[in-house]
Amino acid sequence: MTTPTPTRVTLVTGGSGGIGRASALRLAADGHAVAVHYSGNEAKARAVVEEITGAGGRAIAVGGDVADESAMEAAFDQVERAFGGLDAVVHTAGIMALGPVAEFDLEQFDRIVRTNLRGTFVVAQQAARRVREGGAIVTFSTSVTRTSFPQYGPYVATKAAVEGLTLVLARELRGRDVTVNTVAPGPTATPLFLDGKDRQTVDGLANAVPLERLGRPEDIAETVAFLAGSARWVNGQTLFTNGGLA
Repeated sequence: MTTPTPTRVTLVTGGSGGIGRASALRLAADGHAVAVHYSGNEAKARAVVEEITGAGGRAIAVGGDVADESAMEAAFDQVERAFGGLDAVVHTAGIMALGPVAEFDLEQFDRIVRTNLRGTFVVAQQAARRVREGGAIVTFSTSVTRTSFPQYGPYVATKAAVEGLTLVLARELRGRDVTVNTVAPGPTATPLFLDGKDRQTVDGLANAVPLERLGRPEDIAETVAFLAGSARWVNGQTLFTNGGLA
């Protein structure tokens, strides 16, 4: 008789839409119990939970500002109470605003830094304290750290910092059997990516990819599922999931 594999418990920040939603659904399909995190749209998060539970999976919604350490401590507590522990954290939550460095509004810059960099640090800190042996932490960067497109300066600055943080944390967790990796998507058809871009810009970015299309959230979710699941010999890496863009 085969002993059933214990359920893996995963928290997905930003899980109510885009890449986060696709990742939550993909992980649930792999048998994970999923905590779907939201910041501003509880209804969308609960819709993802209902989709997972309707298919026979286990899921809850948890809320909070990723840059608020008290809110994230409470969210992690909620996950552990609901499922008995935590095996993986997938941190997709982030914001983006474009503009030239010379003209960029510093208040907007501070908001990007707060969400993308401080938020990643706060979530990674909680994850490092709580993820069980054999677990995984997955952060998010962007392929624009390589392509260096104009207008992306503030966003790239935060994401390059995330890549550096990821490698340091992977080394700090030596002996815990916990992997820490970053996913760096290319142009992906999400509201975050499409917002403020005209059709010519979107088509140009799609055509820049050798596969001649935008990525889909489900494409990125495949990489997430690998890193949060079976990828036990991939650690401290940034995986550029971009169809060959760079």
